[in-house]
Amino acid sequence: MTASNKLIPIDLTVAWLKEGYASGEITPKEIVEELIRRAVEDADLNVWITPPSMAFIQPYLDRLVELDPDASPLWGIPFAIKDNIDLAGVPTTAACPEYAYTPDEHAVVIGRFIAAGAIPMGKTNLDQFATGLVGTRSPYGETHNALNGELISGGSSAGSAVAVARGQAVFSLGTDTAGSGRVPAALNGLVGYKPSLGAWPTKGVVPACASLDCVTVFARTMEDALAVDKVARGYEPTDPWSRDYAPPSARLPSKIALPRGELEFYGPYAEQYRVAWNASVERLDNMNLPIEYVDMEMFSQAAAILYEGPWVAERWAALGDFVEAHPGVTFPVTETILRNGASDKYQAASVFRAMHQLEAYKAETRRLLKDTVLVLPTCGGTWTREQVRKDPIGTNRDMGKYTNHCNLLDLCAIAIPAGEAASGLPFGISLFALADQEDLIIGAAGSITGESVAVSSVPKANTTLVAVCGLHMRGFPLEKQMIACGARFVREAVSATKYRLVKLPTTPAKPGMIKLADGGAAIRLEVWEMPLESFGGFAAAIPAPLGIGKVELEDGTEVPGFTCEAYAATYSEDITHVGGWRDFINQSK
Repeated sequence: MTASNKLIPIDLTVAWLKEGYASGEITPKEIVEELIRRAVEDADLNVWITPPSMAFIQPYLDRLVELDPDASPLWGIPFAIKDNIDLAGVPTTAACPEYAYTPDEHAVVIGRFIAAGAIPMGKTNLDQFATGLVGTRSPYGETHNALNGELISGGSSAGSAVAVARGQAVFSLGTDTAGSGRVPAALNGLVGYKPSLGAWPTKGVVPACASLDCVTVFARTMEDALAVDKVARGYEPTDPWSRDYAPPSARLPSKIALPRGELEFYGPYAEQYRVAWNASVERLDNMNLPIEYVDMEMFSQAAAILYEGPWVAERWAALGDFVEAHPGVTFPVTETILRNGASDKYQAASVFRAMHQLEAYKAETRRLLKDTVLVLPTCGGTWTREQVRKDPIGTNRDMGKYTNHCNLLDLCAIAIPAGEAASGLPFGISLFALADQEDLIIGAAGSITGESVAVSSVPKANTTLVAVCGLHMRGFPLEKQMIACGARFVREAVSATKYRLVKLPTTPAKPGMIKLADGGAAIRLEVWEMPLESFGGFAAAIPAPLGIGKVELEDGTEVPGFTCEAYAATYSEDITHVGGWRDFINQSK
């Protein structure tokens, strides 16, 4: 091991590598050599199907000299690939040796990563044919949990998550049909980002349920997950499932939705998981966002369609011919699940009945989650690998209790760490939003974790941002006017250091923000988003000396917002020193 290798952390990030490359303290080759060493050392964990080797990786290292690091956002960043995603020239097995084929082309997302300078390290282990959430259903061995080898790693993207958690890759790719990009993240202490269906192309991915499959990313930080998303995202005309979604930019939701009543927890650490969930709910209570408690029955009914309804037939449609032509080669529990899709009870009529019911669930979900983030435990517990062997179907079903609804209801999701359920036992929560509102899960997740994620100041085309500093803020009497205008809270903010804040002698008392030519202070305020069709009438109703002008924020941007005529300062109390109207009211109590 070289001296520089000794400094390479287990918790690798894109930012750390970029800084090291820029300073010359480390090279991509040194990184790759150390990651190969770690993979060899961890061979008993069954992380890889095609493990990292310098002979395989060297061409990708050599190619880096042709790329401009400043123009290649993932230059020199090693990543792992779930072995149901094509990497040209390397067998794709889907964890079934007899199924293996060697593709001539990269999957679309792999091609995008390599073009951006990323270095593929190898192909990772998975629950065979991406059918499972436990990480034990593979002829290549059970993938061990990164932190406690007796426990499951989570599946189906088992090896991908453990590769990142053990420092063998900076990020890794999984796939997610029922939770496979989220459950392993929670069990190994990682971020798991599942974009909206179609946002990342799935061409070159072995289908599980093609209409529901997503490619996902595991990373140490949300910042890294979003860096990967920027490269992977984009419409692909040759992919029939591809959809055109813009990259998310963080926005806070109008409210948080939490499950009503007691949740079910399971496994040997059920009580520890319950305590960890309750602690997460307490933290959510402190986010200064409204919380609504919702009935989970509809989500449970939607989730049941995936394995207890005709959607399992989609898996059989993709893989049934192979299973029939190769008797005895499929992992036994996997074959049992796949063959359920061939049952006579799943006829065309049952498929359409389920489709119609699902559309009703989607409509209800769109109503329930408009501008809202639903928060659930990613998992309600975990199991030992031995327990899964004894009850492979029941334990796997439990692992999907809070994940299976997601893709069926056309939701995006992010799984984030939320402390520990016990020493060495990570706990995680997942945030869900509508497919066209990925911004909300990013903004809310950043607020929960404290990770610095820039909140967007760009409104939608038919809306405008509005800065409010007084009675229209959350919790004050005129908030109802904002809501009546269809406005929604975006974020707390601070003005540029150019303002005086006065208390106007009105009933009720209200503040006025006056911009100064020289001097002034920063004033705490709120930014809301309001439909343009409501904005004109709202502005026209504001009484003098208040009005709507441009409010300069601390980052130099200007948004429409409440301002005050300068003459009001001659007869109003100066309260600039307090820093904001909410602070003034709190001090006056």
